[in-house]
Amino acid sequence: MEAFCMETSLLYPVTNDQRTDQKLDGLWQFKFDEAGEGEKSGWETGFHDGVSMPVPASFNDFFTDKASREYTGDFWYSRNFFVPSAAKGKALFLRFDAVTHRATIFVNGKEIRTHEGGFLPFAADISEAVKYGAENTVVVKGNNELSREALPAGDTITLRNGKKMVRPFFDFYNYSGLNRSVHLLSLPQERVLDYTTTFALAGNDATVNYTVETNGDAPVTVSLADADGQVVATAQGKQGALQVQNAHLWQVRNAYLYTLTIQLGDDTQTPLDTYTDRIGIRTIKISGTDILVNDKPIYLKGFGRHEDSPFAGRAFDLNVEKKDFALMKWIGANSFRTSHYPYDEQVYKIADEEGFLLTDEVPAVGFKMAAAAFLGGLNQSFFKGPWLKKLHERHIDQIRDLIKRDKNHPSVLAWSLFNEPDTIDENAVPYFKQIFDESKDLDPQGRPRTFTLSEDDTIETSKVLDFPDFYMLNRYPGWYHFGGYQISDGEAGLRDEMDKWQKAGVKKPVVFTEFGADTEAGLHKLPSVMWTEEYQVEVLKMFSRVFDDYDFIKGEQVWNLADFQTVEGNMRVNGNKKGIFTRDRQPKAAAFFYHDRWNKLPLDYKAK
Repeated sequence: MEAFCMETSLLYPVTNDQRTDQKLDGLWQFKFDEAGEGEKSGWETGFHDGVSMPVPASFNDFFTDKASREYTGDFWYSRNFFVPSAAKGKALFLRFDAVTHRATIFVNGKEIRTHEGGFLPFAADISEAVKYGAENTVVVKGNNELSREALPAGDTITLRNGKKMVRPFFDFYNYSGLNRSVHLLSLPQERVLDYTTTFALAGNDATVNYTVETNGDAPVTVSLADADGQVVATAQGKQGALQVQNAHLWQVRNAYLYTLTIQLGDDTQTPLDTYTDRIGIRTIKISGTDILVNDKPIYLKGFGRHEDSPFAGRAFDLNVEKKDFALMKWIGANSFRTSHYPYDEQVYKIADEEGFLLTDEVPAVGFKMAAAAFLGGLNQSFFKGPWLKKLHERHIDQIRDLIKRDKNHPSVLAWSLFNEPDTIDENAVPYFKQIFDESKDLDPQGRPRTFTLSEDDTIETSKVLDFPDFYMLNRYPGWYHFGGYQISDGEAGLRDEMDKWQKAGVKKPVVFTEFGADTEAGLHKLPSVMWTEEYQVEVLKMFSRVFDDYDFIKGEQVWNLADFQTVEGNMRVNGNKKGIFTRDRQPKAAAFFYHDRWNKLPLDYKAK
């Protein structure tokens, strides 16, 4: 199968009478393949002479030597799994929630498929490759190299000692491996492949329009049940409308979820297939400089985040997620950006339940070499090079799969198609036009599409400001420039920039999606200096003053929720320390500043 082609079905696994979902998480066998000898040596058939490696987890931090932590190249995972005889006649799939950054899947020595993209799921049909009533072997050959032809962007170099090393054009660590769960799915032959919903509100009532995609012609029944389990609407057919009287709307920080059930077949008692999911009824619109949820203006308060924690690296960890949501609720936040890649689907399910809005970002990060100079980037145009054709194929492929995966989550506010690309270069314009044109109709709900602008991408210099539905600004006065005692000049410069937006008559909302200052927890000084907790608060207070003075600024998402790992470098002290919380989720002084500020700001702050 082609590495980049739209996945047929990205429905999250469920278990019922027709479907089973068995997680293959746990300890797998793991090997590095520095010499690229794995296939010559028959590793695709399985092996038992590796090291045991937890799944899900990033492999990097389980070693005590640097060469292993920084390993770049091919790596292999292997484990056995049992397929019961009762699964005969079912469609069997292995679903990988993520493999960083590309994968080849083998079952019993047979190559099943490949996949490109380290942050989105894919499924491999293994029905013809397995033995029933017996042990089987799954092997994953992964690769974590970076290139300018792939997302996220970077280079892979070879050191003089022969070791490969990644040079990312982005500021987070290249954590690698089976970072998310692996599932063994047993599915009916005729089944639901996908569904979409859109919503229309009329007074207290709502219409839920739906489309169901199946791989057969069996009749389709769709029903909607409220939070108490009472069925409130039913409809027949692959397309239809569910009429909901006195609908409970999904609200920001006040979520209400309905259960949607799709059944195939004439017999509702013994259907061919059943798929259930929880959905929220709500609408999202941009109107002038307002962001509207259910036609009411909202103000975004929250964070840029990372899937990052000690021990597990970038792996999904339910404990970490629950803690992060508890911290975000305590501090008064209502939103975050999935910087700089799609997160594990379970994060979106929690956001659905907790009433958080999220901006869902594709891993198009590093598309600006000059900005990454301190990470080894090059001061040249990113959008002028032989890598663009393949990059574009991978980019739009991952946007398609991102939207296909996440389109039914009420928590998804918008799609972010780039983070800090080079937009002052004319060469960027045709690439942006292509991406925005091709992504225009992918979301049935028509949610806004956007991207973040870095510091030198301003209203005066950026060539692509017509494309986004709202603007996301990443700005660092007080830190990367005008730091310390010069912070007053930083504030004056930021106000000068906002005055230009105002004078230009900005007609779309502006959301600040990155700002802040690196801070070493526990470092104090009177008077303040850079890196102290006192100085971080000063910087954040400065930004707050500016935000409060401009009506078109409709959100503040500070960088970052928590400290996170980056590459080594003289710009970083064991990672990026701009977190409002430490990497182990303890509060810095800034957390109490935001707790006071955000819990007082109403949801409709700045509404006219």
